[in-house]
Amino acid sequence: MNLRVISALGVAGALIFVLWVGLGELYDTHYVDPSRRPALFLLLGIIVAFVMIRFNTRMIRAGVTWWPGNIEHGDIHVHHALIGLLGMLVAGILEFVFAPPHPGVDLLALVFGMGVGLALDEFALFLHIEDVYWEEDGRKSIDAVIMSIVVMAMFAVGAVPLGLDEGPRLAAGQRWLLIALVTGNAILVIVTLLKGRLWLGVLGLLVPFITWWGALRLAKPSSPWARRWYRKRPDLVNKARRRDLAFHAKWGRRKHRLYDLIGGRPHPRSR
Repeated sequence: MNLRVISALGVAGALIFVLWVGLGELYDTHYVDPSRRPALFLLLGIIVAFVMIRFNTRMIRAGVTWWPGNIEHGDIHVHHALIGLLGMLVAGILEFVFAPPHPGVDLLALVFGMGVGLALDEFALFLHIEDVYWEEDGRKSIDAVIMSIVVMAMFAVGAVPLGLDEGPRLAAGQRWLLIALVTGNAILVIVTLLKGRLWLGVLGLLVPFITWWGALRLAKPSSPWARRWYRKRPDLVNKARRRDLAFHAKWGRRKHRLYDLIGGRPHPRSR
């Protein structure tokens, strides 16, 4: 490991320390419930790691001479997903074994979040068992990171669908009604996800019953729902494909431009 790599790691460590101390004070000042602090640090860890690693990979791709570059040992290229998995492993073990109070738990949450960010940035590699980082399929990693950020943001702000945490203070009849509503919303979320509408399904965890729209619509042609229920309905398969093509024709380019901005442009041959 050369001096430039060590310097880069030192800067990253200093950034972690600043976030740990400074943002902890900010959270104490503006949030009433300190029990959500680890969720905030976990969220920040994901965001910081993703931003840092995307900057790193884009510098490497651009061939910037002053940037440390890849971590390699002989003919072995160390993927940053491995570093992320090791970070999650260490932080998880320390949390379970020692269960440190504040501020130790905050630091572990930050390290764990950074591990998640690094690992999910190569989610497509795990999915395809192939290095498709700069291919079109590599965009699935950006989807995975954004999805994790949305979910963790919900936990950080204490969002609970339908106010489920208020259940114990409700009358017995009201609690059963609440349980029925939550169960119904969960079913809609599951159906929406099975139909391939991931973003709408995740949003349904935060906004109750918005997923009725996704649950009633046609499934995407490549979704588990379509593979299971549309096998004997070629008319539905063709209709789903037409709608999917129309959607991508309208929104596909906008999504590509946004993802190019976030994660970099894939290789031209993958388009």
